[in-house]
Amino acid sequence: MPDRLLIEIRVRPNASHNKVGGTVGDPPRLVVAVQASAVDGKANEAVVKELAKAFGIRARDFIIVFGELGRDKRLLVNGDIGTLTKKYEELQQSATLQQRLNL
Repeated sequence: MPDRLLIEIRVRPNASHNKVGGTVGDPPRLVVAVQASAVDGKANEAVVKELAKAFGIRARDFIIVFGELGRDKRLLVNGDIGTLTKKYEELQQSATLQQRLNL
C-alpha cells in the first residue's frame, strides 16, 4: 500500500485563471483557483487536474475524502510522503503578492 498524505484545500471556482498556491484560513488551507464552475462536479475535476499538475503526479493519485460539495476539502494523495510533504509546503508558501498584501 502506498504512502498517503492528507491535504486540506480551499477551492475558488469561477476564477479568472487556474492556480495552485498560497493559503487561507486557520488552520491554513492550500488555495486552488479553477476556472470551472461548481456545477455537476466540474470544479472538483478541475481541482484534481490542477493539483496533479502542481504536484507532478497523476490525477488518479488524489482522492477527495471530505468536502465533495463544499469549498473546503480534504484529499488523500498517494505517493512518496517526503516528496509530497515538501511540495505541499512549497505550494502553501507560494502566495501571490495580492495575498501577501491582504494579510
